[in-house]
Amino acid sequence: MAIEIKLPSLGEGVESGDVLEVYVKVGDTVKKDQALFELETDKATVAVPSPQAGKVLSITVSEGETVKVGQVVGTLEGVAGAAAPAPSTPAPAAPVAPVQAAPVVATAAPVTPAPVAPAPVAPAPVAPVPVAPASVKPAVVAPAPVSPAPVSAAVNAQPASSQANDDDVIAAGPAIRRFAREVGVDLAGVTGSGEHGRITREDVLSIVRNANQQQSTKQSSAPAASAPSAAPSGAGSESGSRNAAGKSSGERPGTAATDDFGPIRVDRLTKIRKTIANQMDKSWSTVPRVVNFDDADVTELEAFRQSSKDDYASRGIKLTTMPFLIKAIATALKHHPALNAVIDMENEQIIYKDYVNLGIAIDTERGLVVPTLKNADKMSIPDIAYALSELSNRVRNNDFAVSDLRGGTFTISNLGAIGGTYSTPIVNVPEVAILLVGRSRKLATVMDDDSIKPRLMMPLSLAYDHRLVDGATAARFLNDIIAYLEAPSRLLLAI
Repeated sequence: MAIEIKLPSLGEGVESGDVLEVYVKVGDTVKKDQALFELETDKATVAVPSPQAGKVLSITVSEGETVKVGQVVGTLEGVAGAAAPAPSTPAPAAPVAPVQAAPVVATAAPVTPAPVAPAPVAPAPVAPVPVAPASVKPAVVAPAPVSPAPVSAAVNAQPASSQANDDDVIAAGPAIRRFAREVGVDLAGVTGSGEHGRITREDVLSIVRNANQQQSTKQSSAPAASAPSAAPSGAGSESGSRNAAGKSSGERPGTAATDDFGPIRVDRLTKIRKTIANQMDKSWSTVPRVVNFDDADVTELEAFRQSSKDDYASRGIKLTTMPFLIKAIATALKHHPALNAVIDMENEQIIYKDYVNLGIAIDTERGLVVPTLKNADKMSIPDIAYALSELSNRVRNNDFAVSDLRGGTFTISNLGAIGGTYSTPIVNVPEVAILLVGRSRKLATVMDDDSIKPRLMMPLSLAYDHRLVDGATAARFLNDIIAYLEAPSRLLLAI
């Protein structure tokens, strides 16, 4: 009996998504909850699971297609004895971690021996580890510069006995699958070191490192006679490695094309970029914004942080200035409710939030992501440091849910982590204010006794919705933040 596969609920407010990649094809046998395809929503990328075990009869979606919640995406022939899913209970939205669009790590240089047919070598060893250099036959020379084929060739030379059966599900989330494809690693030959044998990012990286070492060993031991022919290949591989290691700075996005004036590159507007564009357009067209600029003397705060950072480092936490800034903002918001509110023009209401959820803007390969630190006003500085570290790691690994991006009442943008001082940030509607912090720098400062001393100054840019927040209110709020930052002891005792 054919069972319809429908796109399940993806979270509150999420009605559709774009198909990034289809994992299965007609005729494949899948297990219950096995990932069928990747779907990109507003911010997160999730895997759509199979509602039950069976054989794939049809797949009605393709890459790049937009799919709505409840839409039929394929059919499945159920396995005898498997219970069909209840019609009224949709399958969970994302049983596996979101996919990471991580930058490609540095790849090894292409192998210099003569090209061989593009098929992986299959020696006899059983252990699913990279083959020793002596046992690896010359791998396929990478094709045109499209993907990290050199690592793929080296890694694909895994023992044939380690390849998983068609009916087996590789214990790896979509984020790890995406990362493995980026660096050319076949997950069927990787042994997971995570819980219940789950493949981790480090497992994939170890395969890449081993492949790089093998290739480096081969090149360093190659006879000098082969140098002329190896030189062009080496030059190309160096460029490829730079692109792989620094994708944002070296590799150009999009597909090559031409217009009336010369070569161009055309790239698809992703779901995330469309969401960001719509949000920015809405903010720009509806919010009359004003920006206040000021500086906080964080000399004492920096000395306090330096004296405390080793205690946090011993627990695996890097203590930055951000936890102190978050604490200062969260405390100030409790005393200035107008900046922790929402204006509802349609119903002629102002909604003041009694909770403080701070959105932390984080720059990622896939675009700007703003996860929310919930109830920041109730957290101590150590709690904030731990929570911020965990939140940052999850965003970097693309291991977050749509719910992590919702419920914010105020946004912080840290330009100083990249560089720069002041800016005019865009208010993240429906919020009414956003604070941008620049890179702290030493400035000659006139002290109260008219002496001039070098002080570490932190630039602050507060943008706010002038429909609700007056200039005086914004100035008082920013003054309170500065006062907390300039007196760390007051910040620790703040209520």
